[in-house]
Amino acid sequence: MTEHTHDHGDEQARDRTDRTDRADGAAHVSTGSAKEKGESAAPAIPELVIISGMSGAGRSTAAKCLEDLGWFVVDNLPPALIPTMVELGARSQGNVARIAVVVDVRGRRFFDNLRESLADLEAKHVTRRIVFLESSDDALVRRFESVRRPHPLQGDGRIVDGIAAERDLLRELRGDADLVIDTSSLNVHELRAKMDAQFAGDEEPELRATVMSFGFKYGLPVDADLVVDCRFLPNPHWVPELRPYTGLNEEVSDYVFDQPGAKEFLNQYTELLQLIAAGYRREGKRYVTIAVGCTGGKHRSVAMSEKLSARLATEGIETVLVHRDMGRE
Repeated sequence: MTEHTHDHGDEQARDRTDRTDRADGAAHVSTGSAKEKGESAAPAIPELVIISGMSGAGRSTAAKCLEDLGWFVVDNLPPALIPTMVELGARSQGNVARIAVVVDVRGRRFFDNLRESLADLEAKHVTRRIVFLESSDDALVRRFESVRRPHPLQGDGRIVDGIAAERDLLRELRGDADLVIDTSSLNVHELRAKMDAQFAGDEEPELRATVMSFGFKYGLPVDADLVVDCRFLPNPHWVPELRPYTGLNEEVSDYVFDQPGAKEFLNQYTELLQLIAAGYRREGKRYVTIAVGCTGGKHRSVAMSEKLSARLATEGIETVLVHRDMGRE
């Protein structure tokens, strides 16, 4: 197990805190007033992010990015120790305010222990976020072959057997994730940019949205929470003078939004997203990926994504705009 920290604090202050904690019993991370002499408030609970996902999908890169942003990062921590890690952070007098824990399937009782730990954190009212790194089978196979290392779950089988076993183990956790990042077509720098966009701010916004244009012929984005289909609109591809351009060009955008139903769709879908965003906030979901698709991801989806992203920004939702397939044709 490798631990990284950026603020060691004052050793004497920690010793005094530990003696006080031992005198008063086990530390309670969640609620309750501090009874110790000279204290008037409960210990500050650290922010907690759990990084997980497919082996080879970029967990280490995501963890390194958070470490560079000042988070206390613990790699391959047994899930049963996560509540203890949070308690230690709460005792640190603010020296460990943000903790990121990387967990994976190398432990055989992975899910049992992790589920118990998550239930323990919830009982103590500790807010946690789960970041899940996803990738396609093809991309994962290429990565394992390039480093000439076996998949941790393949045993005597093939790499694809290990990947399939891991997907099965992680399926439930992926469904609980607050943020899913598909790294199939991302390089290290692009993954770091995505992590920076989500975690670099000093203050966390109520909701962050990624609006992603894509082409259906290249497949659905696996990290999409919501999917929009713009193929009900006429395709600028069949207009010779517009074919070379993209939805970023004014001529194409004007053509798309001059079509019957385009503006109405944008207006009504924006209203629908306001309702969905309010529900996400109530449920504590802080990230949403909206995938906007057309046939090739070049014209209609790009134009609609640009407008939709601008609308969401005016509603106070911080947005990241990504054109996944633009330029592939």
